[in-house]
Amino acid sequence: MDPMLIIIAIALAAFVFFQFRNSRKRQRETAERQTKIVVGAEIMTNYGLYGTIISLDDDNNMALIESTPGTVLKIHRQTILKVVEPDEPAVSDVTAEAAVTEPEVVDVEPVAEPEFGERTDAPAKPARKPAAKKTRE
Repeated sequence: MDPMLIIIAIALAAFVFFQFRNSRKRQRETAERQTKIVVGAEIMTNYGLYGTIISLDDDNNMALIESTPGTVLKIHRQTILKVVEPDEPAVSDVTAEAAVTEPEVVDVEPVAEPEFGERTDAPAKPARKPAAKKTRE
């Protein structure tokens, strides 16, 4: 057998394996997301709209969400990107103390060579000599 044919067959098998694995992973994530989508959950749609689920219609794949008080929107269930979980501020005592302290001043010696893009006081370019006038003969 040709070694190139074997390499192509192995590459194709690896490609199929990784596609199958990624498909399974996406299915698992979708199933997990669907279990979190319940009435009263704070959600974000795939076009960036935040809201709270008021009701779900599994037969028509529709959801009613309230984006602002009194504004109810009817959306397709598949446009729900994720359930938003409230952020808990995790500020420890060490972090709070570090935020209050003054930054330490360090003496830095000037750099001999200029940084990239920094202007320098380069000597002026020499003046150009005027072009000699051509005379007609």
